[in-house]
Amino acid sequence: MKILLVSTQDYIHHPVPSRHHYIFEELARRHEVHVAHFHVSQGNARPTRLIVEEATEFPVTNPLLHYTLNTPYHYHVFNRILRNNRFDIVVAAHILAGAAVISAARRYEVPVVFDLKDWFPDSAAAYFKNRFLAECIRRGVWQITRRNLSRSDRITTVSPSLVDKLKGLGFSADLITNGVDTDLFVPQDGSRTRHELGIGNDDFVIGFSGSVERWYEIDEMIRALPDLIRYRNNTHLLIVGGSLFTDYEQELRRLAVDTGVSDRVIFTGIKPYAELPRYIACMDVCTIPLSPPQWGGIALPNKFFEYSACGKPIIMRPIPDVTRIGGQNLFVYRTRDEFIAQVRNRMDYPETYHINLEKYSWKEKARQFESVFAGLLEAYHPND
Repeated sequence: MKILLVSTQDYIHHPVPSRHHYIFEELARRHEVHVAHFHVSQGNARPTRLIVEEATEFPVTNPLLHYTLNTPYHYHVFNRILRNNRFDIVVAAHILAGAAVISAARRYEVPVVFDLKDWFPDSAAAYFKNRFLAECIRRGVWQITRRNLSRSDRITTVSPSLVDKLKGLGFSADLITNGVDTDLFVPQDGSRTRHELGIGNDDFVIGFSGSVERWYEIDEMIRALPDLIRYRNNTHLLIVGGSLFTDYEQELRRLAVDTGVSDRVIFTGIKPYAELPRYIACMDVCTIPLSPPQWGGIALPNKFFEYSACGKPIIMRPIPDVTRIGGQNLFVYRTRDEFIAQVRNRMDYPETYHINLEKYSWKEKARQFESVFAGLLEAYHPND
Protein backbone atom coordinates (compact mmCIF):
# COMPACT_ATOMS: atom_id res chain seq x y z
CA MET A 1 0.00 0.00 0.00
CA LYS A 2 0.97 3.61 -0.55
CA ILE A 3 -0.10 5.72 2.42
CA LEU A 4 -0.05 9.47 3.15
CA LEU A 5 -0.03 10.43 6.83
CA VAL A 6 -1.00 13.91 8.05
CA SER A 7 -0.17 13.71 11.74
CA THR A 8 -1.03 16.06 14.60
CA GLN A 9 2.46 17.49 15.05
CA ASP A 10 5.87 18.17 13.53
CA TYR A 11 6.70 14.55 12.72
CA ILE A 12 10.44 15.12 12.32
CA HIS A 13 11.36 17.60 15.08
CA HIS A 14 8.74 17.27 17.82
CA PRO A 15 10.64 16.00 20.89
CA VAL A 16 7.80 13.77 22.13
CA PRO A 17 6.76 11.00 19.72
CA SER A 18 3.08 10.18 19.29
CA ARG A 19 1.27 6.97 18.40
CA HIS A 20 1.76 7.87 14.74
CA HIS A 21 5.54 7.58 15.05
CA TYR A 22 5.40 4.12 16.57
CA ILE A 23 2.67 2.73 14.32
CA PHE A 24 3.66 4.21 10.97
CA GLU A 25 7.38 3.55 11.37
CA GLU A 26 6.33 -0.09 11.77
CA LEU A 27 3.99 0.09 8.76
CA ALA A 28 6.84 1.59 6.70
CA ARG A 29 8.67 -1.73 6.99
CA ARG A 30 6.04 -3.21 4.65
CA HIS A 31 4.45 -0.26 2.85
CA GLU A 32 5.40 3.01 1.20
CA VAL A 33 4.43 5.64 3.76
CA HIS A 34 4.70 9.39 3.17
CA VAL A 35 4.29 12.00 5.92
CA ALA A 36 3.52 15.72 5.81
CA HIS A 37 6.18 17.76 7.60
CA PHE A 38 5.15 20.86 9.54
CA HIS A 39 8.13 23.00 10.65
CA VAL A 40 6.85 23.90 14.13
CA SER A 41 9.25 22.38 16.66
CA GLN A 42 12.93 23.11 17.29
CA GLY A 43 14.11 19.68 18.43
CA ASN A 44 16.70 17.51 16.75
CA ALA A 45 15.57 15.73 13.59
CA ARG A 46 14.62 12.12 14.24
CA PRO A 47 15.46 9.38 11.75
CA THR A 48 12.49 8.00 9.86
CA ARG A 49 11.57 5.29 7.37
CA LEU A 50 8.82 7.53 5.99
CA ILE A 51 9.11 9.68 2.87
CA VAL A 52 8.88 13.29 4.01
CA GLU A 53 6.60 15.69 2.12
CA GLU A 54 7.36 19.30 3.03
CA ALA A 55 4.14 21.14 3.96
CA THR A 56 5.24 24.49 5.39
CA GLU A 57 5.40 27.92 3.80
CA PHE A 58 5.69 29.98 7.01
CA PRO A 59 7.86 28.19 9.65
CA VAL A 60 6.27 29.90 12.67
CA THR A 61 6.91 28.07 15.95
CA ASN A 62 3.66 29.05 17.69
CA PRO A 63 1.36 26.12 16.79
CA LEU A 64 -1.87 28.14 16.53
CA LEU A 65 -0.27 30.78 14.31
CA HIS A 66 1.67 28.19 12.31
CA TYR A 67 -1.31 26.11 11.25
CA THR A 68 -3.57 29.12 10.73
CA LEU A 69 -1.05 30.98 8.54
CA ASN A 70 -0.20 27.85 6.55
CA THR A 71 -3.80 26.75 5.92
CA PRO A 72 -4.02 28.19 2.35
CA TYR A 73 -0.69 26.57 1.50
CA HIS A 74 -1.87 23.24 2.89
CA TYR A 75 -4.79 23.21 0.44
CA HIS A 76 -2.32 23.89 -2.37
CA VAL A 77 0.37 21.42 -1.32
CA PHE A 78 -1.96 18.50 -0.57
CA ASN A 79 -3.67 18.93 -3.92
CA ARG A 80 -0.26 18.77 -5.58
CA ILE A 81 0.89 15.75 -3.57
CA LEU A 82 -2.27 13.76 -4.27
CA ARG A 83 -2.35 14.82 -7.93
CA ASN A 84 1.24 13.66 -8.50
CA ASN A 85 1.07 10.41 -6.54
CA ARG A 86 -1.25 7.44 -6.63
CA PHE A 87 -1.94 6.98 -2.93
CA ASP A 88 -4.11 4.11 -1.77
CA ILE A 89 -4.96 5.61 1.63
CA VAL A 90 -4.82 8.98 3.35
CA VAL A 91 -4.63 8.99 7.15
CA ALA A 92 -5.62 12.39 8.52
CA ALA A 93 -5.25 13.28 12.19
CA HIS A 94 -4.77 17.04 12.18
CA ILE A 95 -7.53 19.61 12.60
CA LEU A 96 -6.76 22.34 10.03
CA ALA A 97 -4.29 20.43 7.86
CA GLY A 98 -6.66 17.46 8.10
CA ALA A 99 -9.41 19.53 6.50
CA ALA A 100 -7.05 20.43 3.65
CA VAL A 101 -5.90 16.89 2.92
CA ILE A 102 -9.44 15.50 3.16
CA SER A 103 -10.56 18.07 0.58
CA ALA A 104 -7.76 16.95 -1.76
CA ALA A 105 -8.51 13.27 -1.13
CA ARG A 106 -12.16 13.80 -2.04
CA ARG A 107 -11.09 15.48 -5.29
CA TYR A 108 -8.77 12.62 -6.29
CA GLU A 109 -10.99 9.83 -4.93
CA VAL A 110 -8.55 8.56 -2.32
CA PRO A 111 -10.15 6.93 0.74
CA VAL A 112 -9.56 8.68 4.06
CA VAL A 113 -9.13 7.32 7.58
CA PHE A 114 -9.37 9.95 10.31
CA ASP A 115 -7.44 8.98 13.43
CA LEU A 116 -8.85 10.86 16.41
CA LYS A 117 -6.02 10.44 18.90
CA ASP A 118 -7.61 12.58 21.60
CA TRP A 119 -10.62 14.86 21.99
CA PHE A 120 -9.31 17.81 20.00
CA PRO A 121 -11.81 20.48 21.17
CA ASP A 122 -10.71 20.07 24.79
CA SER A 123 -7.02 19.46 24.11
CA ALA A 124 -6.76 22.58 21.94
CA ALA A 125 -8.57 24.71 24.54
CA ALA A 126 -6.39 23.42 27.39
CA TYR A 127 -3.48 25.67 26.36
CA PHE A 128 -5.47 28.84 27.10
CA LYS A 129 -6.01 30.21 30.62
CA ASN A 130 -8.64 32.75 29.57
CA ARG A 131 -11.99 30.96 29.83
CA PHE A 132 -13.69 32.98 27.10
CA LEU A 133 -10.85 32.37 24.65
CA ALA A 134 -10.67 28.69 25.62
CA GLU A 135 -14.40 28.28 24.96
CA CYS A 136 -14.11 30.00 21.58
CA ILE A 137 -11.25 27.67 20.64
CA ARG A 138 -13.22 24.65 21.85
CA ARG A 139 -16.27 25.49 19.76
CA GLY A 140 -14.27 26.38 16.66
CA VAL A 141 -12.18 23.22 16.82
CA TRP A 142 -15.28 21.08 17.27
CA GLN A 143 -16.88 22.56 14.14
CA ILE A 144 -13.80 21.73 12.05
CA THR A 145 -13.39 18.30 13.67
CA ARG A 146 -17.04 17.42 13.01
CA ARG A 147 -16.65 18.35 9.34
CA ASN A 148 -13.45 16.28 9.09
CA LEU A 149 -15.14 13.26 10.64
CA SER A 150 -18.18 13.64 8.36
CA ARG A 151 -16.01 13.71 5.23
CA SER A 152 -13.84 10.71 6.19
CA ASP A 153 -14.53 7.14 5.09
CA ARG A 154 -13.44 5.50 8.35
CA ILE A 155 -12.66 6.80 11.83
CA THR A 156 -10.22 5.26 14.28
CA THR A 157 -9.74 6.37 17.87
CA VAL A 158 -7.79 5.48 20.98
CA SER A 159 -10.23 4.52 23.75
CA PRO A 160 -13.57 2.73 24.23
CA SER A 161 -15.03 5.87 25.79
CA LEU A 162 -14.10 7.95 22.74
CA VAL A 163 -15.78 5.32 20.57
CA ASP A 164 -18.91 5.75 22.72
CA LYS A 165 -18.65 9.56 22.66
CA LEU A 166 -18.45 9.56 18.88
CA LYS A 167 -21.38 7.18 18.66
CA GLY A 168 -23.43 9.62 20.71
CA LEU A 169 -22.51 12.33 18.20
CA GLY A 170 -23.56 10.18 15.25
CA PHE A 171 -20.19 8.74 14.18
CA SER A 172 -19.01 5.13 14.05
CA ALA A 173 -15.36 4.53 14.95
CA ASP A 174 -12.94 1.60 15.12
CA LEU A 175 -11.00 1.18 18.35
CA ILE A 176 -7.21 1.04 18.02
CA THR A 177 -5.77 1.84 21.44
CA ASN A 178 -2.38 3.28 22.18
CA GLY A 179 0.34 0.79 22.99
CA VAL A 180 3.93 0.22 23.98
CA ASP A 181 7.23 -1.02 22.60
CA THR A 182 7.33 -4.37 24.43
CA ASP A 183 10.95 -4.94 23.38
CA LEU A 184 12.07 -1.68 25.03
CA PHE A 185 9.80 -1.32 28.06
CA VAL A 186 10.66 -4.22 30.36
CA PRO A 187 11.42 -4.51 34.09
CA GLN A 188 15.02 -3.55 34.79
CA ASP A 189 17.40 -2.41 37.53
CA GLY A 190 17.31 1.34 38.09
CA SER A 191 20.23 1.65 40.53
CA ARG A 192 22.66 3.12 37.97
CA THR A 193 20.22 5.82 36.90
CA ARG A 194 19.37 6.54 40.54
CA HIS A 195 23.06 7.13 41.17
CA GLU A 196 23.22 9.55 38.21
CA LEU A 197 20.27 11.48 39.68
CA GLY A 198 21.66 11.54 43.20
CA ILE A 199 18.99 9.19 44.55
CA GLY A 200 19.95 6.49 47.04
CA ASN A 201 19.01 2.86 46.44
CA ASP A 202 16.94 2.88 49.65
CA ASP A 203 15.15 6.15 48.86
CA PHE A 204 11.49 6.05 47.87
CA VAL A 205 10.71 7.59 44.47
CA ILE A 206 7.30 8.75 43.26
CA GLY A 207 7.55 9.10 39.50
CA PHE A 208 5.83 10.83 36.61
CA SER A 209 6.78 10.45 32.94
CA GLY A 210 5.15 12.50 30.20
CA SER A 211 4.25 15.99 29.04
CA VAL A 212 4.42 18.44 31.92
CA GLU A 213 1.19 20.29 31.19
CA ARG A 214 -1.73 21.52 33.27
CA TRP A 215 -4.00 18.60 32.47
CA TYR A 216 -1.83 16.64 34.91
CA GLU A 217 -2.11 17.71 38.56
CA ILE A 218 1.60 17.45 39.26
CA ASP A 219 1.22 20.50 41.49
CA GLU A 220 -1.01 18.49 43.82
CA MET A 221 1.68 15.81 44.13
CA ILE A 222 4.20 18.50 45.10
CA ARG A 223 1.77 19.84 47.74
CA ALA A 224 1.42 16.30 49.11
CA LEU A 225 5.16 15.75 49.31
CA PRO A 226 5.78 17.34 52.78
CA ASP A 227 3.31 14.89 54.38
CA LEU A 228 4.97 11.95 52.63
CA ILE A 229 8.44 13.13 53.65
CA ARG A 230 7.27 13.26 57.26
CA TYR A 231 6.09 9.66 56.90
CA ARG A 232 9.28 8.52 55.15
CA ASN A 233 12.12 10.99 55.17
CA ASN A 234 13.97 9.72 52.08
CA THR A 235 11.09 10.39 49.65
CA HIS A 236 11.58 12.04 46.24
CA LEU A 237 9.38 13.11 43.35
CA LEU A 238 10.93 12.40 39.92
CA ILE A 239 9.41 14.26 36.95
CA VAL A 240 10.59 12.98 33.57
CA GLY A 241 9.41 15.30 30.80
CA GLY A 242 8.90 18.97 30.13
CA SER A 243 6.50 21.70 29.01
CA LEU A 244 6.49 22.52 25.31
CA PHE A 245 4.02 25.38 24.92
CA THR A 246 3.21 26.57 28.46
CA ASP A 247 5.06 27.72 31.59
CA TYR A 248 3.66 24.93 33.78
CA GLU A 249 7.08 23.43 34.51
CA GLN A 250 8.31 26.80 35.77
CA GLU A 251 5.21 27.08 37.97
CA LEU A 252 6.02 23.66 39.44
CA ARG A 253 9.63 24.64 40.13
CA ARG A 254 8.45 27.77 41.98
CA LEU A 255 5.87 25.72 43.88
CA ALA A 256 8.54 23.24 44.99
CA VAL A 257 10.60 26.15 46.37
CA ASP A 258 7.57 27.74 48.06
CA THR A 259 6.59 24.38 49.60
CA GLY A 260 10.10 23.77 50.88
CA VAL A 261 10.67 20.56 48.92
CA SER A 262 12.81 21.78 46.02
CA ASP A 263 15.63 19.47 47.13
CA ARG A 264 13.26 16.49 46.85
CA VAL A 265 11.77 17.24 43.42
CA ILE A 266 13.90 16.21 40.45
CA PHE A 267 13.13 17.59 36.97
CA THR A 268 14.98 15.71 34.22
CA GLY A 269 13.52 17.61 31.28
CA ILE A 270 12.46 15.81 28.10
CA LYS A 271 14.30 12.55 27.51
CA PRO A 272 14.54 10.44 24.34
CA TYR A 273 11.92 7.72 24.12
CA ALA A 274 14.54 4.96 24.25
CA GLU A 275 15.77 6.27 27.62
CA LEU A 276 12.37 6.33 29.35
CA PRO A 277 12.51 2.72 30.63
CA ARG A 278 15.68 3.36 32.64
CA TYR A 279 14.05 6.39 34.31
CA ILE A 280 10.85 4.46 35.01
CA ALA A 281 13.08 1.77 36.56
CA CYS A 282 14.06 4.37 39.22
CA MET A 283 10.45 4.79 40.34
CA ASP A 284 8.92 2.87 43.24
CA VAL A 285 5.46 4.05 42.18
CA CYS A 286 4.39 5.67 38.91
CA THR A 287 1.61 8.21 38.63
CA ILE A 288 -1.08 9.34 36.18
CA PRO A 289 -2.51 12.48 37.84
CA LEU A 290 -4.86 13.29 34.95
CA SER A 291 -6.92 16.24 36.09
CA PRO A 292 -9.98 17.33 34.07
CA PRO A 293 -12.89 14.89 34.58
CA GLN A 294 -13.90 15.26 30.92
CA TRP A 295 -10.44 13.99 29.92
CA GLY A 296 -10.34 11.18 32.44
CA GLY A 297 -13.60 9.95 30.97
CA ILE A 298 -12.12 9.37 27.50
CA ALA A 299 -8.38 8.88 28.08
CA LEU A 300 -6.21 5.79 27.68
CA PRO A 301 -2.69 7.22 28.16
CA ASN A 302 0.48 5.72 26.70
CA LYS A 303 2.10 5.95 30.12
CA PHE A 304 -0.30 3.33 31.50
CA PHE A 305 1.11 0.78 29.05
CA GLU A 306 4.71 1.94 29.55
CA TYR A 307 4.57 1.82 33.35
CA SER A 308 2.82 -1.57 33.29
CA ALA A 309 5.30 -3.10 30.86
CA CYS A 310 8.06 -2.04 33.28
CA GLY A 311 6.27 -3.88 36.11
CA LYS A 312 5.49 -0.80 38.19
CA PRO A 313 2.56 -0.03 40.52
CA ILE A 314 0.47 2.87 39.18
CA ILE A 315 -1.32 5.45 41.34
CA MET A 316 -3.79 7.34 39.16
CA ARG A 317 -6.80 9.60 39.10
CA PRO A 318 -10.00 7.82 37.93
CA ILE A 319 -9.62 6.80 34.27
CA PRO A 320 -12.45 4.38 33.36
CA ASP A 321 -10.81 2.93 30.24
CA VAL A 322 -7.64 2.09 32.15
CA THR A 323 -9.77 0.46 34.83
CA ARG A 324 -11.55 -1.57 32.12
CA ILE A 325 -8.25 -3.10 31.10
CA GLY A 326 -7.41 -3.50 34.77
CA GLY A 327 -4.43 -5.00 36.50
CA GLN A 328 -3.20 -5.72 40.00
CA ASN A 329 -0.81 -2.77 39.67
CA LEU A 330 -3.57 -0.10 39.55
CA PHE A 331 -4.46 2.06 42.56
CA VAL A 332 -6.98 4.91 42.23
CA TYR A 333 -7.18 8.16 44.20
CA ARG A 334 -9.56 11.12 44.00
CA THR A 335 -8.25 13.53 46.64
CA ARG A 336 -4.88 14.58 47.99
CA ASP A 337 -5.50 12.59 51.18
CA GLU A 338 -6.27 9.47 49.12
CA PHE A 339 -3.10 10.05 47.08
CA ILE A 340 -1.04 10.22 50.28
CA ALA A 341 -2.71 7.08 51.61
CA GLN A 342 -2.04 5.14 48.40
CA VAL A 343 1.63 6.17 48.35
CA ARG A 344 2.04 5.24 52.01
CA ASN A 345 0.55 1.81 51.29
CA ARG A 346 3.09 1.28 48.53
CA MET A 347 5.85 2.38 50.91
CA ASP A 348 4.72 -0.19 53.46
CA TYR A 349 3.99 -2.99 50.98
CA PRO A 350 6.34 -2.64 47.97
CA GLU A 351 5.69 -4.88 45.00
CA THR A 352 6.70 -5.29 41.37
CA TYR A 353 4.63 -6.95 38.67
CA HIS A 354 5.04 -9.07 35.55
CA ILE A 355 2.40 -8.03 33.01
CA ASN A 356 2.13 -9.40 29.47
CA LEU A 357 1.23 -6.54 27.12
CA GLU A 358 1.96 -8.18 23.76
CA LYS A 359 -1.59 -7.53 22.54
CA TYR A 360 -0.90 -3.84 23.16
CA SER A 361 2.44 -3.74 21.34
CA TRP A 362 2.92 -1.15 18.61
CA LYS A 363 3.49 -4.00 16.15
CA GLU A 364 -0.01 -5.28 16.93
CA LYS A 365 -1.44 -1.76 16.56
CA ALA A 366 0.18 -1.49 13.12
CA ARG A 367 -1.47 -4.76 12.13
CA GLN A 368 -4.83 -3.40 13.28
CA PHE A 369 -4.41 -0.34 11.08
CA GLU A 370 -3.52 -2.59 8.16
CA SER A 371 -6.78 -4.44 8.70
CA VAL A 372 -8.75 -1.17 8.62
CA PHE A 373 -6.94 -0.10 5.43
CA ALA A 374 -7.57 -3.45 3.74
CA GLY A 375 -11.27 -3.34 4.56
CA LEU A 376 -11.59 0.21 3.27
CA LEU A 377 -9.76 -0.57 0.01
CA GLU A 378 -11.95 -3.60 -0.55
CA ALA A 379 -15.04 -1.41 -0.14
CA TYR A 380 -13.62 1.20 -2.54
CA HIS A 381 -12.49 -1.33 -5.16
CA PRO A 382 -14.74 -4.42 -4.76
CA ASN A 383 -13.86 -5.85 -8.17
CA ASP A 384 -10.06 -5.54 -7.89
